[in-house]
Amino acid sequence: MTAITALTAQNTLGVRAIHGVPAAMVEAQIDAVVQDIGVHAVKVGMLHAPEIVMAVAAAIDRHALQQVVLDPVMVSTSGAVLIATPAIETLVRKLFPRTLLVTPNLDEASLLVRRPLNSEADMEAAAQEMLAMGARAVLLKGGHLSGDLVCDLLLVKGAPLHWMRAPRIETANTHGTGCTLSSAVAAQLALGMDLLPAVEAARNYVRAALAAGAPVRTGAGSGPLNHGHGPLAMRLKPRR
Repeated sequence: MTAITALTAQNTLGVRAIHGVPAAMVEAQIDAVVQDIGVHAVKVGMLHAPEIVMAVAAAIDRHALQQVVLDPVMVSTSGAVLIATPAIETLVRKLFPRTLLVTPNLDEASLLVRRPLNSEADMEAAAQEMLAMGARAVLLKGGHLSGDLVCDLLLVKGAPLHWMRAPRIETANTHGTGCTLSSAVAAQLALGMDLLPAVEAARNYVRAALAAGAPVRTGAGSGPLNHGHGPLAMRLKPRR
């Protein structure tokens, strides 16, 4: 189920325009699907303006939504800034305490801590700062660092650092990788997984999707990964 927060005009080369959906319409979309179908986990993505952040925070409280994964979408794959500056402070204040996991990439984390992040030591310090901002757990994605390994860091409040390292996959098709990862984590949580195995399973899914999509040529820029590389049968449950 989806509640659309903004319409974008974009392709593989970049974002051309953003048209925000009114906050009341965002609230109405959330209410409509939650009241009818029910929710086991939530993924929150692009929230471009403070009033949209407030609407989502209110909906989380109104429906007592659990297992919320927040992908603080601030910078697109092409480098376009997707969030108004006032919305960043509101996002931290209103959503960090309401979410189970925050999943920034290095560019987004840099905006949050207001300095460049150029090393694993920088990543560790930034993750600790985001816990201090109110996050309960942070998955800081290190794909923008140089090197043959992609190093991601999971830091859960009260737990040791957990590094996840894997060989870099050579591909030009990385459009939407972070959005896919956070959605996959939410999907695994909805299936009943604990946080760490959910993150690891989601990373494995994204890596397989990157590898499966690497040979495809879509547009002149950064194309999408192959989300449908390993379809599973739909799981049925009795009607309520």
